[in-house]
Amino acid sequence: MENSRIPGEHFFTTSDNTALFYRHWPTLLPGAKKVIVLFHRGHEHSGRLQHLVDEMAMPDTAFYAWDARGHGKTSGPRGYSPSLARSVQDVDEFVRFAASDSQVGLDEVVVIAQSVGAVLVATWVHDYAPAIRGLVLASPAFKVKLYVPLARPGLALWHRLRGLFFINSYVKGRYLTHDRQRVASFNNDPLITRAIAVNILLDLYKTSERIVSDAAAITLPTQLLISGDDYVVHRQPQIDFYQRLRSPLKELHLLPGFYHDTLGEENRAQAFEKMQSFISRLYANKSQKFDYQYEDRTGPSADRWRLLSGGPVPLSPVDLAYRFMRKAMKLFGAHSAGLHLGMSTGFDSGSSLDYVYQNQPQGSNVFGRFIDKIYLNSVGWRGIRQRKTHLQMLIKQAVADLHAKGLPVRVVDIAAGHGRYVLDALANEPAVSDILLRDYSELNVAQGQEMIALRGMSERARFEQGDAFNLAELTALTPRPTLAIVSGLYELFPENEPVKNSLAGLANAIEPGGILIYTGQPWHPQLELIAGVLTSHKDGKPWVMRVRSQGEMDSLVHDAGFDKCTQRIDEWGIFTVSMAVRRDN
Repeated sequence: MENSRIPGEHFFTTSDNTALFYRHWPTLLPGAKKVIVLFHRGHEHSGRLQHLVDEMAMPDTAFYAWDARGHGKTSGPRGYSPSLARSVQDVDEFVRFAASDSQVGLDEVVVIAQSVGAVLVATWVHDYAPAIRGLVLASPAFKVKLYVPLARPGLALWHRLRGLFFINSYVKGRYLTHDRQRVASFNNDPLITRAIAVNILLDLYKTSERIVSDAAAITLPTQLLISGDDYVVHRQPQIDFYQRLRSPLKELHLLPGFYHDTLGEENRAQAFEKMQSFISRLYANKSQKFDYQYEDRTGPSADRWRLLSGGPVPLSPVDLAYRFMRKAMKLFGAHSAGLHLGMSTGFDSGSSLDYVYQNQPQGSNVFGRFIDKIYLNSVGWRGIRQRKTHLQMLIKQAVADLHAKGLPVRVVDIAAGHGRYVLDALANEPAVSDILLRDYSELNVAQGQEMIALRGMSERARFEQGDAFNLAELTALTPRPTLAIVSGLYELFPENEPVKNSLAGLANAIEPGGILIYTGQPWHPQLELIAGVLTSHKDGKPWVMRVRSQGEMDSLVHDAGFDKCTQRIDEWGIFTVSMAVRRDN
């Protein structure tokens, strides 16, 4: 069958109202359900992927490919995106759009991505855990070769001093492929973007290091193609990434003599044959779901949690450093309001969280306020404040969705702390008829009741003491909520059984069509430091956290009876906020 297709050219609007250009090659067989989404290399655009559609010879498959922000026919400064995290969110939204446009589920979608596009996709499957059928990554740019000594720290310093600036790529077409036609087209294509914004280049390095080191969180079927003679990116991070993957189905292929443009090489038929075989296997079998049943006991994060719980080797350099830091905190805690509060109530307590939300350095003197500012600006607390912003965004979206469906809006937060973020989000939402805030702590309940009174919301909001893990209590919630919120709770408990009880209670309470908003912590850069230095609300014991991969957290939510539909994550990859709809069982 003839497979040559002329794509339709369209624009897709992201959640921040940016119009991204994309090409769509419809299936040649009406009714076919397969969808492949393509992501181009850095500097390139979707027009340079036509040969993939033609040469893959898959007439029963619809293809989609975008021009990323700042690339090709998408408007905006060339080579610029607000952040790599924003571009990864674009990936999530575009793939979901492609599935919806083709009227298929995500489990019918395969993603093929190359170079920088492959880093975006690898980050997406790590951070968002989408339920796609599988992915093919070609020469992911986990570590770009910078031939100038100290280029990366120099760029970081100059970025801090100067702000945003752009760097032109040194790569010529002859270093990308042996295919003379593609070399010439690359050198003469007016839509090629030579520049890359410095924030994106630096984000690319930082994010790649995070994803490669934590690749065990990725459980989707994955094929990795590595160019054997790549002048642009390093090979070892690609191998490290592959070896850490926990995908039950994974393949690595090294292609000798290939330059960086793996899928545009002269002998690319070798790569295409391997992709076709892998993708055929994916579609020949039912979509695979990873089994997270024993993740809290046998998964990598469980092992790490147990090691952290045991503490460092006594009198080792790390142990001595933590002892020094604990003593310094006791000294500084006399002057810093945030440190004093954390040591009094636990750094994971609702009181500490509310203090972090306010973000107003306080202390007994100038020195104390200086220490407090450093404390509040730690990356974890910055992530917490971004989580609050994302929570409020999704709460407002959930209220609007429920109202649009003609459902009453009755809200419950089962572990609200002081309730500040919920009350702030709902204060100007007339569609909300009932707000129930709950917390285990009498102090939090008292503080929350004061906040309700101060905001003049007593007619529709109330605060009561309750157990967020008690299945019977949650099942009996009255009136039955249509929007449930669980923020910052499950992350504090390593075992999954109480989390399952909590989610089961909420599933019993919420009717089909209702919404659950939940948070996650798939990764944290300071796990060891926090475990060694900070205390928790649990009788002053060390604050030891077990991170749950997004796949694990989403699996718990799905098994309880909810279908995830939306997610947000901060730029550091620490905290997620997700929205799921109660399905009709």
